[in-house]
Amino acid sequence: MTRLWWVRHGPTHLKTMVGWSDPPADLGDTRAIARLSGFLPARAPVVSSDLQRARATADAIAGPRPRLADNPALREINFGAWELMSYDQADAADPGLIRDYLDTPGDIAPPGGESWNDIRARVNPAVDTLIDAHSGRDLIVVAHFGVILTQLQRAKGLNAVEAFAHKIDNLSVTRITCDTEWDVDLINHIP
Repeated sequence: MTRLWWVRHGPTHLKTMVGWSDPPADLGDTRAIARLSGFLPARAPVVSSDLQRARATADAIAGPRPRLADNPALREINFGAWELMSYDQADAADPGLIRDYLDTPGDIAPPGGESWNDIRARVNPAVDTLIDAHSGRDLIVVAHFGVILTQLQRAKGLNAVEAFAHKIDNLSVTRITCDTEWDVDLINHIP
């Protein structure tokens, strides 16, 4: 049995679509970081996306845990031309497309960006590789909202709309067990 402890990175405080942009995380709440680190398994290796908000969060919670190389396949959704735009700005740039993107996630993508199916096709094999490399162990994975939702969708057999209905807060834990079957026993847990 392999347990993946998915942690969403610290907040950026941006109110726009932040995908492959690389703003820093605000990790000033040292008590929250300490609680999070204390909640996670003490000897589990830590891996993260290569974006600095995830890397810095992983470094902050790692402590004496082994720190694995950053994995670019664990990046957030690539919002393409909508990167760092608000919903209204994206809608003005591409009328109706963002509504379709959110209401019927699947093959619809922002201009120059990824669809929901694209991010799943990128993340699933990377997670499979992590599971194979750490079979039967705990692994802490610091990533992003969309990445965590892809795995929640996968583990629970949800459709994309059902997956998007879940809230994943910054510095929260979603725990997924991978064995002969997948199980989710924590979603959006704030220690």
